[in-house]
Amino acid sequence: MSELLKIEKLVYGGEGLSRVGGEVVFTPFVLPGETIEAERTGSRKQAQRARATKVVESSPDRTLAPCPYFERCGGCQYQHIDYAAQLRLKRAILSETLRRVGKIDYSEDLIDVSSAEPYGYRNRVQLHFEKGRVGFREMNSRKLVAVDRCPISSPKINDIIATVSRISRDRRWPNFLRSLEIFTDEKQVQWNVLETDQPVAKHFFEWLEQEIPGTVLGPLEYTVNDDIFTVSGQAFFQVNRLLLTQLAELAIGDASGESALDLYAGVGLFSLPLGRRFARVKAVESGRAAAADLKTNARRARLPVKVEQQQTDSFLIETSETPDFVLADPPRSGLERTAVVRLIELKPKTIVLVSCDPATLARDLSALSSAYQIDSLRLVDLFPQTFHIETIARLVSR
Repeated sequence: MSELLKIEKLVYGGEGLSRVGGEVVFTPFVLPGETIEAERTGSRKQAQRARATKVVESSPDRTLAPCPYFERCGGCQYQHIDYAAQLRLKRAILSETLRRVGKIDYSEDLIDVSSAEPYGYRNRVQLHFEKGRVGFREMNSRKLVAVDRCPISSPKINDIIATVSRISRDRRWPNFLRSLEIFTDEKQVQWNVLETDQPVAKHFFEWLEQEIPGTVLGPLEYTVNDDIFTVSGQAFFQVNRLLLTQLAELAIGDASGESALDLYAGVGLFSLPLGRRFARVKAVESGRAAAADLKTNARRARLPVKVEQQQTDSFLIETSETPDFVLADPPRSGLERTAVVRLIELKPKTIVLVSCDPATLARDLSALSSAYQIDSLRLVDLFPQTFHIETIARLVSR
């Protein structure tokens, strides 16, 4: 049965919030201020969900999505929103989340925003295979949506999707292969097996090498500004190819001095630029593959970066040195509690948090607030057309 819903706001996760008879209802693919007809789809995570069947009063920020798979494929949530409005809404969601979760009153007007082209930016995707079809997963489902292109992915990835769609029907294609990850710098292509029912033979990758120019059987060498980053298959690397050159500059700013820490350092996207600003840099990374890549990258660049393959909280417990500057780019779960305690005890002059989750950022900022105050917040839109929010928070000691 349909009902009229008035959308109050968007929340982190991409859904619109409305209220009916004291109940909160979440609906995807809507905009604040819109009135919609909707059908309930049940409850999930202790909240009511609905599906819009008709937009009765449309927002002026609504636009036509360029992707034919939008609303089916689970990759994007915001293609129906004009891009300038996406940035405005994300800034409001970030400010509201800081206030609600961390009790941090930071006006959205004070949050800086950095962005690039809103399409064609992804350098990494996961392709799934099922009965000769190639595509992505549906939203909140394991069902496959067969695709022939992806507007948010890079030109090279779209070329690969077309080729893989063709060769997946070849008798040489391993039908037991369920999903592959593709990573590219637009010239080289790295393949990582994510899901398979049996081991994939080496000759499969040799075949890919013949079919897809640039295929590398091993680490990919990714150039960012003047640095070359060796990236192994198991190592993390940022997915927005259009903002890679700016990200370290935005995070580090004009910082310089004697010593710096790069926590959760990955393959060194921040460590190497820090090595040009500080006399000594310690880069802490727990992953074996990423730490090995980071050592290679620092050695090749001839920079004063010492790599510590260790969990961040363990490293901070053991260290007694107070650095001038700390940069931390933790996973979605944020800083470990022990790490927060030790940072407060060490009390570096400046801490920069690079966060991919507003709620854990709010928690971490609140936990650090006894010793640090926010100097600046910057939203870097690494994931246009999606609900994801990347934030750079610069903190200075009180």
